[in-house]
Amino acid sequence: MQGTIGSGSAKWEAREGAPSPLGVSFCPDDGQFNFALYSKHATGVRLLLYAADDCTTPLHVKELHWSHNKSGRIWHCRIPAMLAERARYYGYRIDGPRDPAEGHRFDPDKILLDPYARAVHFPPGFSRSAARHPGANPGQAPLGVLRPEPAPPDGDPAPRLRHGHEAVIYELHVRGFTQRANSGVAPERRGTFAGLVEKIPYLKELGVTIVELLPVFQFDPQEGNYWGYMPLSFFALHGAYGCRCECGEQLAEFKAMVQALHEAGIEVILDVVYNHTAEGDARGPTYSLRGIDNTTYYLLEEDHARYRNDSGTGNVVHTANRYVAALILDSLRYWAGEMGVDGFRFDLASLFTRRADGSINLEDPPIIAAIQSDPLLSNRRLIAEAWDLSSYQLGRTFPGISWLQWNGKFRDQVRSFARGGPAQAGQLMARLYGSSDLFPDTLEDAFHAFQSVNFVTSHDGFCLWDLLAYDRKHNEANGHGNRDGSDANCSWNHGWEGDEGARREVLALRRRQAKNLIALLMLANGTPMLVAGDEFLQTQGGNNNPYNQDNETTWLDWDRLEANREAFRFTRAMIAFRRAHPSIARSRFWRDDVTWFGPTGPADPRSQELAYRLRGAEQGDCDLYVMINGSARDLLFRIQAPDTAWRVAIDTAGPAPFDIAEPGREPPLAEPERPVAARSLVVLLGPPAMRTQ
Repeated sequence: MQGTIGSGSAKWEAREGAPSPLGVSFCPDDGQFNFALYSKHATGVRLLLYAADDCTTPLHVKELHWSHNKSGRIWHCRIPAMLAERARYYGYRIDGPRDPAEGHRFDPDKILLDPYARAVHFPPGFSRSAARHPGANPGQAPLGVLRPEPAPPDGDPAPRLRHGHEAVIYELHVRGFTQRANSGVAPERRGTFAGLVEKIPYLKELGVTIVELLPVFQFDPQEGNYWGYMPLSFFALHGAYGCRCECGEQLAEFKAMVQALHEAGIEVILDVVYNHTAEGDARGPTYSLRGIDNTTYYLLEEDHARYRNDSGTGNVVHTANRYVAALILDSLRYWAGEMGVDGFRFDLASLFTRRADGSINLEDPPIIAAIQSDPLLSNRRLIAEAWDLSSYQLGRTFPGISWLQWNGKFRDQVRSFARGGPAQAGQLMARLYGSSDLFPDTLEDAFHAFQSVNFVTSHDGFCLWDLLAYDRKHNEANGHGNRDGSDANCSWNHGWEGDEGARREVLALRRRQAKNLIALLMLANGTPMLVAGDEFLQTQGGNNNPYNQDNETTWLDWDRLEANREAFRFTRAMIAFRRAHPSIARSRFWRDDVTWFGPTGPADPRSQELAYRLRGAEQGDCDLYVMINGSARDLLFRIQAPDTAWRVAIDTAGPAPFDIAEPGREPPLAEPERPVAARSLVVLLGPPAMRTQ
C-alpha cells in the first residue's frame, strides 16, 4: 500500500480501505482486514460481520459511503483486527436499481456472498427457498468465512510434472470414487480428498498419470446436484469433500491431496465451470452475483428481463466484461498458484467467445487471450469442451489455438465403429491418426496431435459397460420422466437390454467389446481420457445423466473390481503398452510413418475392416501392425509387411491372460496370415529398432 494523508503517518487506506485486492485481505502493516467488492450499479453497500455462534444478528454492520469507501466501481473498507477477531463470517447487503425490465435485480434486504470468498459457511437455517424470493433472509444465506486458510502442508505444492506421450487422463468424482463402504477407505475419509489419497496406490497400479477431478467448487447443497456443475463460488471448495466440514479445513486436505498425487507422479486437473452459476434463471436463488450487479455478471436477452441460456442451465456468465474476466483469472491463478493444480478442463468453453450482446467472437475473445498469455496459466494444461447449446467449435474453430480439446467426434465415431455398420473404417482411420481434420497440421495452423483429448465415455452419458448393455437410456430415477439425457448414444445392448437375464454369450461379447474400445482408445494418437470405474466395468443401471444421483447409482462399486479382474488387467496392460511405445502418441501426427491396409489389400474406408503398419524407428520404437475386424464374421488378415519378424502382443478375442501378452513374452507369428475373430483386434510387434537421425 502506498500514499499518506497530509504530513501524518496514517495511510488513507487505513481509514477508507483499498480497492485491491478484491475480496478480503489482511493488512499486516496496520493489523486490519480490507474488504473490496466490485459493483457498477450499486448505490449503497453494507458489510455485515457475524460471530461464529450467531449467523442471524450481525456482530457489526459497516455502512460504505461512496464519498469515502468507493474507488471507481469498487467499494472498499477496513475493519480493525480487534473487531475482525471476534467475527467469523461475513456477507453484504447491496442497494441499487430495482428494475428487472432493465436487468437490475438489486434487493437491499438480501444477504449476499462475496464472489472472492475462500470458503463458504451454510448456517443451520440455510434456505434455498428463501433466496428465491424477495426480501430479507437473515440466518438463511450462505456467508463468506474470514481467515479460512490453514497452514499449507509441508513441501512445495507448485506443479512440477508434465507427462508426455505416456499421459493418460483419469476422470473421477471425489465423492463417488470412495463413498461406498467397499472402497476400502476408512469410514471418516470416504467421499473426500483424503479418501482419494488412500487410493493413490490403486491409481499407480492402473498406470494413469493425470487425475481430472469433476467440479470441486462449492455448490448449493439444497439444489439436488451431484456432479457439481452449478457453482456457487469460484474460489471455495465444496465443504463436504473435506473429512472435517469446518470452514476452511478442507483447504489443507486439498493441498495435501495435490502434494500426495504429485509425489506419486500424478498431475491434478480441475474440471471448472466459469460459464454459468447456481443462481440459474430469473426464478432461481439470489446468492451472490445476481444481487451484486446482475447486468455486469450475466448475459441478458435483448429485452434485458431474461437471461441468455446457451449453457442450458439458466444463465451465462458475462465473460466479455473485463471485471468478470478478472474474477475468473484471479480464480484460476489462485488454484494454479496457491493450491498447486496442474491444469483445468473448462466446461462449455465455447461460451468464452460470447460478446456482450450474445454474438460469437472467434477472432480474439478477451478472456481466452488473457488466459493463454498469462505467465502462470499459460504453462498449465488448458482443456476446452468446445461446444454449448448453440455453438460447436471443436477443432480449429475454437480460438484457444494452443489448448487441448475434448474430441466429441472421437467418442461418436469410435462408438459407431464398435456398434457396426457400413462406411466406418475411414472415420476410424481419421481418429486413430490424431484427428488432423479437426486439428490441421499445416503451415497456417500447426496443431499438435496431443491436443485431441480422446475419450469413449465421460461422466456425461453412458459409462463403458452401459454403452454395451443398453440400447436406450433408463433415467426414470432422475425425476424428469426419462426425458433428460441424450438419446444419441451410439450404444448397443448386443441382443439383450441390461444385465438381468442376459445370456452368457451376450455377456462375453460385451466384455470383448469393452476390450476393443479400451484398446482403440490407447492405440490412438492424441491424449486419452478414461472414466473412473470403466476399467472394471462399473454400471449405472442404464442411467446416462445421473447428475442428481448421489447414491449407489454413481458411487463406484469396488466389488466389481474383483468380479471383473480380467477387464482391469487388460486396461492396466493397455496403458502400460501405450507407455512402452512412444510411436503411438506423438507431438505431431504419424505422417509417412503409417501405411493403411485392408484385410488382404488396400484399405477400404467404406468397410468395417482395417489394418495399418506404424513405423517406430523415428521414435526409437519397434513397428506396430494393427488388424481391426469390426464386422460380425471371422476374417483372415494377410500380413502386408512380410519382411518383419512379427510377434503377437494383443488379441482381444483371446481368453485372459492371452488377450495381451506380458512384455518380452509375445509369441512369434508363424504364418504370413492371421485370423482375426469377429469384433476383435490384433496387434503385432516388430523387432526393436534404433532411433533414426
